[in-house]
Amino acid sequence: MADCDTDRIQELNDRARQSFTGCRVVITQGIQAMDNLPDLLDQVRWYDRFTPLNDPYQEHDFGSFHHGAVQVFWKFDGVDAPSHSGIAMCQTGFVGSQFNRKEASMSDISILAIDLAKHSFQVCATTAEGVVKFNRKYSRGKLSQLLAEHSSCLVAMEACATSHWWGRYAQEAGHEVRLIPPIYVKPFVKRSAKNDANDAAAIATAVRQPGMRFVQVKSQEQQTHAMLFRTHQTLTRQRATLITTLRGHFAEHGIIVAKGDAALLAYEDTMEAQEGAMPDLVRETARLYYHHMAQLAQTIATLERQMADAAKADEGIQRLRTMPGVGPITAAAFLAFAPPMESFRRGRDFAAWLGLVPKQLSTGGKTKLGRISKMGQSDLRRLLITGATVCIRWARWKGVKPDGWLGRLLERKQGTLAAVALANKMARILWAMVTKKQDYRGGLVEYA
Repeated sequence: MADCDTDRIQELNDRARQSFTGCRVVITQGIQAMDNLPDLLDQVRWYDRFTPLNDPYQEHDFGSFHHGAVQVFWKFDGVDAPSHSGIAMCQTGFVGSQFNRKEASMSDISILAIDLAKHSFQVCATTAEGVVKFNRKYSRGKLSQLLAEHSSCLVAMEACATSHWWGRYAQEAGHEVRLIPPIYVKPFVKRSAKNDANDAAAIATAVRQPGMRFVQVKSQEQQTHAMLFRTHQTLTRQRATLITTLRGHFAEHGIIVAKGDAALLAYEDTMEAQEGAMPDLVRETARLYYHHMAQLAQTIATLERQMADAAKADEGIQRLRTMPGVGPITAAAFLAFAPPMESFRRGRDFAAWLGLVPKQLSTGGKTKLGRISKMGQSDLRRLLITGATVCIRWARWKGVKPDGWLGRLLERKQGTLAAVALANKMARILWAMVTKKQDYRGGLVEYA
């Protein structure tokens, strides 16, 4: 194409606007390069075959003119016609168009909002002011190429599956990455339709909002610890499922085993010793259960050793284990999921991030607090509450000072309410221990 003459394009646009009052006609570089374009504007006519197929909204806002053997199509309001690469048909029913589209300049793009998936990705590129340059689909390979070749910009994504990997990839390419919690993106999705294009546009809108909160991109080491922890939790649930199922099968044959996992595991020897207590097929099936439970117990023990070794290698995690209620599993979860404590201004903010604070339902100047919000990381919150429950159980067994904090709490609250309150205090102490790099100094649980 010939070099773009900005003054020439402006002149042609002015003539077009005078011919079509109240409409905005955009003359692109491709058309302005044609010879005798001012004379061709006088030949512009309305497209005379309006049908529901090529004009579904009955806007009558496009037309065509002939330039030699080429028929050129145009459309008002800056809507692009088919590109110069050529297509068979577009949404308006035009065939064989030679209209050239003016491509968006990559230097004008400040934000790349990406709607993630496994193979098909939607990318909405906008300027810093929010003007959309393009919103199109990319394959996995094309998206990698786009991030690698594009100049440094802001890359926005929802904090969902694979977002941390893509975040690290974009950071290595020199981009600034911001991950947005999906719940903060949802209000900006257009109500007209839920699709990938609207999702990407909503991400582009959300990332420009003042006061928006973002998720920090996790390192590969953090995700490795997270995988170790998740695998341990998955296998533990599978083992519990096998135990519960086997108990149910035994009950169907009149065999009621005492409470506790140890009692069920010990019953294996009794089952083998008692001939005729159950059908042979039931005994053979029960052996499969015991075999799988033994394998899972061995694997879980191996994973727990690996998590303990990882916790020992981290000085900060070793410091956290000096506090009552924090064991190797909780320490491993903290290592995998907790963001940098420096990102919280105070311990109360960390407790709120974990969802250990009441949910506000206030209105009209009246403060109304409900149950805990449960808005944060669920594994850390669950483990802290479990650790607090153990501390309360030991306090009741050993006795606790009635004038201490926990003693006064147990006089007012019981059960889960006291455990949640203690977990909130534990979260604040954990924040102080990490930020100030100090060991646990006591005061959480004071036994009598």
